[in-house]
Amino acid sequence: MTAARERIPDSSLRAGPPERSLWRRLQGRSLRTRLLVFISATLIAVCVAMALTTVLAQHAYLLGNLDQRVRNAAERSEGGAQVGPGTDTDLGFLREQGQAVGTVAARLDDKGNVLAAEVVTGAGEEKPLTADQRAALEGLDPDGSLHTRTVPGLGTYRVTALDGDGRAVLTGLPMDDVQEMISALVLVEAVVAAAGLVVAGCVCAVVIRRQLRPLGRVAATAVEVSRAPLGHGQVAGLIRVPEQDTDPGSEAGQVGAALNRMIDHVESSLTERRRSEERMRRFLSDASHELRTPLASIAGYAELMNRGTERIEPTLAWRRVSAESARMTGLVEGLLLLARLDEGRPLESTEVDLAALVAEAVWDARAAGDSHHWQLGLLLDSPALVLGDEARLHQVLANLLANARMHTPVGTTVIASVEAAEAHCVVRVRDDGPGIPSHLLPTVFERFTRGDVSRARSGPADGGSGLGLAIVEAITAAHGGLIEVRSEPGHTEFAIFLPTVGRPALVTAGSDPIARLPSALPNPLAPFASDVAEIAAPESSAHGRS
Repeated sequence: MTAARERIPDSSLRAGPPERSLWRRLQGRSLRTRLLVFISATLIAVCVAMALTTVLAQHAYLLGNLDQRVRNAAERSEGGAQVGPGTDTDLGFLREQGQAVGTVAARLDDKGNVLAAEVVTGAGEEKPLTADQRAALEGLDPDGSLHTRTVPGLGTYRVTALDGDGRAVLTGLPMDDVQEMISALVLVEAVVAAAGLVVAGCVCAVVIRRQLRPLGRVAATAVEVSRAPLGHGQVAGLIRVPEQDTDPGSEAGQVGAALNRMIDHVESSLTERRRSEERMRRFLSDASHELRTPLASIAGYAELMNRGTERIEPTLAWRRVSAESARMTGLVEGLLLLARLDEGRPLESTEVDLAALVAEAVWDARAAGDSHHWQLGLLLDSPALVLGDEARLHQVLANLLANARMHTPVGTTVIASVEAAEAHCVVRVRDDGPGIPSHLLPTVFERFTRGDVSRARSGPADGGSGLGLAIVEAITAAHGGLIEVRSEPGHTEFAIFLPTVGRPALVTAGSDPIARLPSALPNPLAPFASDVAEIAAPESSAHGRS
């Protein structure tokens, strides 16, 4: 016994119930197959239940009808026995009219033994029963209850016994008609159910195939997208799920619409990554070029001084080397500042009065170049107080004013204004210079973006590094604010929006700055008129300002 047990494979011991094994096999099939199997099984169960219900109901009805006929025949037999001869074996009542073919009648004694028994044949004659047939009818109580007995050679009978005046009479009718009708009913229902299941299965297969066809197209689209060389940044030409397969009213349509959104997201992300890489390459190229120029100049002057040539004065050479060193230092410091801002390093946060800060920046700009008309405008309904790094905010204003000075001709009017509202403060720097070329406006805040030389006040030495406005935008964003620019010939305006003390940021990481622009802002083109205070421009400034 033990040896036999040891020979049993482990796999048979680990095998689960058949139902679970079937379920696992179905899990590996396609959705179309599983749906067809489940629907077919459900239809089969419904058909079987309906057939069983119909057969049982029909059987009960036919059996009740037969029982009533048996009772009627038993009552007639009892009446005939009472009016007939007084012998206990008389079955003369079977010869009366109305007795059905196959009717069985018998006389019983007090113990239920059959004394005499006959059956009505197909020719209308009475035929005595054999001993075996009579034995099948014995043991019945004459209480009128119905019983089912199988009579050898005759079939199954429904019988009952009645006792009238001490004369017990047994009467029975064959159940062949009932059984044949039930068998025919079962056969008809089986044929109809089988045909119906075949038709329903075919219809379900066609319907399921048609309904799942959009899902197949969605899957094919996903396969095509997965084969696309996305790692190389090739996003052009990504296919989409057809519009007909994105109906939100169906589950397949919802999947198709979601896949299209995912493809759009992937495409936009890859496009943005490619643009970022292009900007990085351009940034590195521009940075290396900007650093190479002062380094080459310093190396050139150093080489001339080492040769001891008399074609350049040492004082001039050292002045140029110092200027190029300062230029390179400023460029490196600007790059480091942008790198720190890109990393999201926190800035100092103190309460800053923008009105005082703008006034100081305008005074500093006038001191740096008095060839421009510098004006200050204050439109304050409340104190212009913001939370931020005062030094960095001053750098923002200084960069904007320096940008206006360097890129506008002599005599240009530059107006710096401060506006305060309940939720935000606005600092505007505008000039009446030639304006920014329209093709530069979309990239004016990108690093190393420069205007063409027609906007420069003098030579290339007076031009900027191309980082000023990028630093302005980065510092403004770090303070939870935003900046916008509007330019046309004769009017260029930079507007900085900063949240006031205790107010939430106007723009956060990942949000849309345009959607967060404050509503009902003052008209940026409205003249300052009497609200503008001109800052002591020299008499000689009538010819221009920087």
